[in-house]
Amino acid sequence: MITKILDSIDSVMYYPILIIVMTIAGIYFTVRTKGVQIRLFPESVRLLKEPPEDKKQVSSLQAMLVSTASRVGTGNIVGVSTAICLGGPGACFWMWIMCIVGASSAFIESTLAQIYKRKNSDGECYGGPAYYIEGALHAPALAAVFCIFLIATYAVGFNLLCSYNLQSTFETYPFYNKATPFIVGGILAILTGYCLLGGGKRIVKLTSLIVPVMGVAYVVISLIVICVNIVHIPSMFVMIFKDAFDFKAIFGGMAGSCLIYGVKRGLYSNEAGVGSAPNASASAKVSHPAKQGLVQTLSVYIDTLLLCTATALMCLSSGVERSEAVSGAPYVQNAIATVFGKVGPTFITVAMVLFAFTTLLGNLYYVDNALIFLNKKKQPSETFMHVFHIGCAVVVFLGAIIPMNAAWAAADITMGGMTLINLPTCVILGKIAIDTLKDYEKQKKEGKNPHFHAKDIGLNVDELDFWKD
Repeated sequence: MITKILDSIDSVMYYPILIIVMTIAGIYFTVRTKGVQIRLFPESVRLLKEPPEDKKQVSSLQAMLVSTASRVGTGNIVGVSTAICLGGPGACFWMWIMCIVGASSAFIESTLAQIYKRKNSDGECYGGPAYYIEGALHAPALAAVFCIFLIATYAVGFNLLCSYNLQSTFETYPFYNKATPFIVGGILAILTGYCLLGGGKRIVKLTSLIVPVMGVAYVVISLIVICVNIVHIPSMFVMIFKDAFDFKAIFGGMAGSCLIYGVKRGLYSNEAGVGSAPNASASAKVSHPAKQGLVQTLSVYIDTLLLCTATALMCLSSGVERSEAVSGAPYVQNAIATVFGKVGPTFITVAMVLFAFTTLLGNLYYVDNALIFLNKKKQPSETFMHVFHIGCAVVVFLGAIIPMNAAWAAADITMGGMTLINLPTCVILGKIAIDTLKDYEKQKKEGKNPHFHAKDIGLNVDELDFWKD
C-alpha cells in the first residue's frame, strides 16, 4: 500500500508538474543565455586548467570534481538500465535532450551559489541554494524547507536507492536468496556507520582513489562491448529514435513512457537544476562567478552524455533481452557478459560496490551543509551528529530490503521536492546570473581575465560576503 501511494505521488509530481517546470526553466535559461551551455563549451573546457586565485583554496576543477563525484554513481548504471527496461530505448533520447537543456539550469544555479556564497571563520567559502534563497529571495522559511528536502533526499531517498541498487547486483549469482539483501544491507550499514562515526578513514581514502579509475575502466569496457557489436549500432539508433517519437505509446501511458523515464533517470543521474551541485560550486575560489557556472555545465555532460550513454549503447547494442524482470543491474550484467563472460558481471558488482559506498558517504557532504543552515549556521552538537549518522546507517540497511518501486519512488519524490523549490527560485533570480554572464563576456571581449564586482551589475554589496571590492 505504501509503495502504491509513493508511486501515485511520483507519477503526478513528474507528469505533468516537474516535466513542465524543468522544460520551461531549461528553455528559458537557454534562450536568455543564448545557449551558454553550447556556445561557451570551449571556454568551459579552458577554465578547467585555470588555477585558483589562492592556491590554498578550492579551484573550479576541484569543485567540479566534487559535484561530478556526487553525480556519478549507481544511477549511471542501474538508473539507465531501469529507464530502458521499463520505459523503452527511446528513454535514451529524452535523457540526452534533458541533459543539454538542463545544463543551462546547472549554469544558473552554480553561478548564483558563487555570488551568494558565505565566508567562514577560516576564510573558506561555502553556500548553496539555501543561501541564495535566503540572501537574494529574502525567504528564510523557504530556504529551511529546501534544506529539509535536501536532507530527505540525500540522507534518506538517495541512500535507500543506492543500497537497493547495490544488493540488486548480486541477483545474477547462484547463491542469491531471500537472505542476501539482509546480509548485504547489514554489511553496508555497518561499514557506512563505522566511517561516519569517525573510523574507516583509510577505507574512505582508498575508495576515493579507486573510484575514478573504476569509472574510466567502466567506459573502456563499455566501448569494447559496443565495438564488438558495432554491426548493430545503426539499427540500435533507429530503435532509439523510433521509440522516442512513438507519440501514441508516449501519451497512451504517460507515467510509464520513455519520455518520463528519460526525464526521471536523467535528472536522478546528472541532478541539473536539483540544487545539489551548487553546494559544491560555492566552495570554489574563482575571480568571477560565471567561471564556476560554466565549469558545472561540463559536469552534467560528463555524467549523462558520457557515462549514461556508455551504459545505454552497451546494453542496446548487445541485443540481450530487456524486460521488467531484468531491469536494473541484471540487464547491464547480461549485456557485459556477452563479451566478457562471467568476468563481466563480477566487474559490475565490484564497480557498484565502490560507486555505492562513495555515493553513500558523498551524499552526506550535502546533508552536513543543510544541517548547519538549519542550526542557525552553526555545526550541530557531536551527540546529535552521532545519532543522525546511526540513523543514516539504518536507512542504508532498509534500502537493501525494500521493493524496487519503493526505493525509486522515494528518491524521485524527495529529489522532485528539491527541484520544485530550486528551479522556480532560479527563474526568479535568473536575471542576476544572466547579467553576471554578460559582465563576464564583456570583460573577455576586452581581453581581460574577468574579475567580478557586485556593484557592476547593480547588486547590494551589503547582502554579500564576497565580490565587494
